[in-house]
Amino acid sequence: MKFFIDTANLAQIKEANDLGILDGVTTNPSLMAQVGVKGDEAIMNHYKAICEIVDGDVSAEVFSTDFDGMIAEGQKLAAIHPNIVVKVPMTKDGVKAIKWFSDNNIKTNCTLVFSAGQAILAAKAGANYVSPFIGRIDDSSWDGMQLIAQIANIYAIQGFKTEILAASIRNALHIVKAAEAGADVCTCPLDSILGLLKHPLTDIGLAKFIEDAKKTQA
Repeated sequence: MKFFIDTANLAQIKEANDLGILDGVTTNPSLMAQVGVKGDEAIMNHYKAICEIVDGDVSAEVFSTDFDGMIAEGQKLAAIHPNIVVKVPMTKDGVKAIKWFSDNNIKTNCTLVFSAGQAILAAKAGANYVSPFIGRIDDSSWDGMQLIAQIANIYAIQGFKTEILAASIRNALHIVKAAEAGADVCTCPLDSILGLLKHPLTDIGLAKFIEDAKKTQA
């Protein structure tokens, strides 16, 4: 499973990349706003800076909701760097735009996916990634991981090449569960990635090793 970090914070992207396990980045307008990036030129420059840090796919989201606007924005985003993946919402015009991008060799990530039916449409349109929002599904009293498993099963049966990108990850356990359910990619905050490092028995064991090592040097 690939690891993407879901942020626009350059320092956090660098920290995750330094771990040696980072495969890409996902962003959205909310994440850009959180780091104070505003205006078209500033956003474009920020995406370029991200691409210079990470050697992997970087999802850049369109703001438009109509087909023509998505196409215009997507072309502009794709021109920033070869690693840019145009992030398109799961709407009627979004599906049409994904098909257009696919036919014109522009990679896409279909976002805001909450059902297997939506995932099928995204794959049929040629999306490179489909992003089910696990945390938000759980918030609505449904099982987000069950959806990941359902999509994975459908894609395997039908031979779809679209990669399942588990999004809206809330904690380290979500990452493990997404891997078990068959996600190809997991995008999450830095805290969730670092959470995978933690276990009390590791801390206890390390403290014992350090204590014993000091005895050998006495």
